[in-house]
Amino acid sequence: MSEFLVVGGGVIGMMTTLQLADAGHSVTLVERGRCGREASWAGGGIVSPLYPWRYSAPVSRLSTWSEGYYPELALRLLEETGVDPEYRQRGLLYLRVDDEARAITWAREVGKPLERVGPGFLYAKEPEVAPGLEEALWMPTLGSIRNPRLVRSLHARLAAMPGVTLREGCEVTGFRRAAGRVEAVVTTDGEVTGDQVIVCGGAWAAGLLVPLGVSLPVRPVKGQMILFRAPPGLVRRVVLMDGRYVIPRADGRVLAGSTLEEAGFDKTIDAASRESLWESAVAIVPALAGCEVEHHWAGLRPGSPDGVPFIGAVPGVANLHVNAGHYRNGLVLAPASTRLLVDQLLGREPIIDPAPYRLGREG
Repeated sequence: MSEFLVVGGGVIGMMTTLQLADAGHSVTLVERGRCGREASWAGGGIVSPLYPWRYSAPVSRLSTWSEGYYPELALRLLEETGVDPEYRQRGLLYLRVDDEARAITWAREVGKPLERVGPGFLYAKEPEVAPGLEEALWMPTLGSIRNPRLVRSLHARLAAMPGVTLREGCEVTGFRRAAGRVEAVVTTDGEVTGDQVIVCGGAWAAGLLVPLGVSLPVRPVKGQMILFRAPPGLVRRVVLMDGRYVIPRADGRVLAGSTLEEAGFDKTIDAASRESLWESAVAIVPALAGCEVEHHWAGLRPGSPDGVPFIGAVPGVANLHVNAGHYRNGLVLAPASTRLLVDQLLGREPIIDPAPYRLGREG
């Protein structure tokens, strides 16, 4: 039996496992498919909420902590695994922001560099963005990470750690409960035990908890994205306009996203969404019209009522904990939300007040 049993092998589950293993504990990670192949793989990798000034304080507190942690994490994983998560801090350009004054006020309050820039600055940074723009907002500190590489490097690191047991292709079907605690997790590969059980099931977290009579208001929200095969340097940094974005990778590829769809657990893609994403991307960078669309996919975000994740102990079940409901910001918030839960599990002083994230909170 491991000291900790983590259910769900996305970025939240893997970072939880890493932090517990770093602290010297034995951890079993159970994943029904391959680790990191759902929302963690499907997202864009911007290390910030899209419009951070529009989010509540609990999301901002997690985001700020995580943003400072990613450069260190990326360097560590590269050294330990040889897989580069491609953390790039090139800043972000916001085009056509309709609540600019609110953005500037927010930045001053939280101490973030955010400034209004004119066309000379804008086109020096991104020569290929849509012509004729008179101004933009510029946040130089914003970074992005290549999330498929991040999950690969996390997986490689965990696989090499002696205290970690990875059980992939192992689907959870229920729990064996007795005396007010989880005695075992029932899977397609038999029962798995752990002293403390942590559910990090993303969009599937609510369904996992139903057999225990636990109601978690987390639902799947589909997002579709496309990938352009572009020449290196065509787009140099993240550019955001009208709620859609383009994200460059080191090899020149450019992601464009994303849709927001209430479609249950349906991950099918459709031509209308592809066309809409293409049009948004070309509106931001017209030269993308001449680039091949190499891939089109969909992922399922774990939506929560207010976008604030549920992090902490499950009331009424002595050894059960949850970390789920990050909505569009799972990768953004992962380092801080996993650290916050691990602090509580290990009896350490939490990095931030855990109260806004508890299960059963009001609102």
